Amino acid sequence: MPTTTAAGKTNSGFIVGILATAGIASSLTQTMVAPLIPQLPEIFNTSPDNTVWIITATLLAAAVVMPISGRLGDMFGKRRILVLLAIPLILGGLICALSPNTAVMITGRTLQGFGSGMVPLGIAMLRDLVDKERLPSAIATVSATLGVGGAIGLPLSAAIIQFSSWRVLFCFGAAITLIVVLLILKFIPAPSTSRSTSHFDWLGAIGLSIGLICLMLGVSKGSTWGWDSPQILALLIGAVAILLLWGFWELRTTEPLVDLRLAAIPRVLLTNLASIFVGFGMYSSSLVMPQILQMPAEAGYGLGQSVLPAGLWMAPAGLMMLFLSPVGGRLTSARGPKYTLILGILIMAAGYALGQIGMGTTWGLLVTSLVINSGVAFAYGAMPTIIMSAVPRSETGAANGFNTLMRSLGTTTGAAVIGLVLADLTIDFHGTILPSEAGFHLTLWLGAGMCLVAALSAGCIPAPAKAKPEELEQPVATANAQ
Repeated sequence: MPTTTAAGKTNSGFIVGILATAGIASSLTQTMVAPLIPQLPEIFNTSPDNTVWIITATLLAAAVVMPISGRLGDMFGKRRILVLLAIPLILGGLICALSPNTAVMITGRTLQGFGSGMVPLGIAMLRDLVDKERLPSAIATVSATLGVGGAIGLPLSAAIIQFSSWRVLFCFGAAITLIVVLLILKFIPAPSTSRSTSHFDWLGAIGLSIGLICLMLGVSKGSTWGWDSPQILALLIGAVAILLLWGFWELRTTEPLVDLRLAAIPRVLLTNLASIFVGFGMYSSSLVMPQILQMPAEAGYGLGQSVLPAGLWMAPAGLMMLFLSPVGGRLTSARGPKYTLILGILIMAAGYALGQIGMGTTWGLLVTSLVINSGVAFAYGAMPTIIMSAVPRSETGAANGFNTLMRSLGTTTGAAVIGLVLADLTIDFHGTILPSEAGFHLTLWLGAGMCLVAALSAGCIPAPAKAKPEELEQPVATANAQ
C-alpha cells in the first residue's frame, strides 16, 4: 500500500525529498565550518589548540547521539525525535552566529553535533513510510545526503565567508534547518507502525556515551597529543574497559539501549564491520583531495587553488552521489544489497588507484573524486538496507543509528591515521612544513587497501533469513498517529 500524507495524497517521492533535505541540512551544518578553521584563532584571539575543540566537540556529540536517538525513535516515534534533534541544530547555529568567544562557540557546535542523528533516523523512517518496491532507492537517496552536504558545504561556506560575514554562515544553516522542520511537520505523517515498549536504558546510555567520548577523543587526538602520551593511553584503555562493562550490562538487562544479540547476527555484524572500513575509505578522499588542490604549485605537486575554487572542484563528486543513489537502489532491487555494497566498494578502490596518476591535475582529481564517490553512493545506500532487512521493524532506529556510528568510527580513525601519515612524511617548503607527495600517494593506497578489506568483509555477509509474515506487510502512514 502506498504512503498516504495528511492531505490524503500519495507522494512518497515528496517524502523522500524532504528527508533527503533534512539529511543535507544536518551534514551541511557539520562540514560548513571547515573554511573558517584557519581564521578562528584570529577571530577569537586565542590559540589553534583551543579552536580545534570547535571541531572535536561536534564529533563527540555526534558519536553519542546517533545510537541513543535511534532507540528513542523506536520508542517514541521517529518523526517526533527527528524534529527534536533539529532544535539543538537550530539553537546551536544561532549561538555560534552570536558567539563572542571560543567557549560559546564550542557550546554551539556541541549542540549542532546532536543534529547528526537526523540522517540515520530519517533513513530508518523510510521503512515505515515508503513502499517495499521503492525502499532501496529511497534509502540510497537519503544515505547519499551524507556526502552531498559535505560536498556543497565547502564551496557554499567559503563563498559566504568571502562575500559576507562568517556569522551569516551559521544563520543560514539554522534557517535551512528550520524550513526542513516545518516541511516535516506539515507533510510527513507519524507512522502507525509498531514501536518498542521498553523503558529507556539510562545506565546503558550513560555508559555508551562515556565510552564513546573516551574512544573518539583518544583516536582523534592521538596524533596531536602523542599516541604514547598518558592522556591518550588513559582515554583508550578507559574506553575499552567502559565499553566492555557496557556490553556486559547490555547483555544482562532485559531492555537494552542496543540489542547486542541483534548486533551479533552475522548479517548485521559483518555489515557494521564493513561500514568501519568503508567510512575510512570514504574519508581518505575527503581529507586528501582538498589538501592537494590547495597545496602551492611551486611545491611541484600542489595545484595552487584557493578555498573557494577547491570547493567547487570537489562539489561535482558530492552531487554525483545524489545522482547515482537511485541507480544503486534499482541495482539493489534487482541483484540484492550485498551485490551493490561489494560493487560500490570495488569502485571506490578503483578510484583510489586512479588517483595515483590523476593527482597531478585538477581534472585528474575531479575524475578521481567522481569515481570514488560513485562507489560511495552505492555502498552507503546498500548498508542500511542490509541492516534493516535483518532486524525487527521496532528496532530499525537503534540498529541504523549504530550502523551510522560504525561509519563515523571509520571516518574518525581514518582522519587519525591519515593525519599521522601526512605529519610523518613532510617536506620543508621555504621554511613551511608541508605533507610530501609520497605522503599523499601513501594515503591513497591506504584508502584503496581499506576498501579491499571492506569488500572482503562484505563478501562474507550471509544471505538474509526468510522474512516473517509481519515483516512483509507494506507500511502505512496515518496523519493522526501519535
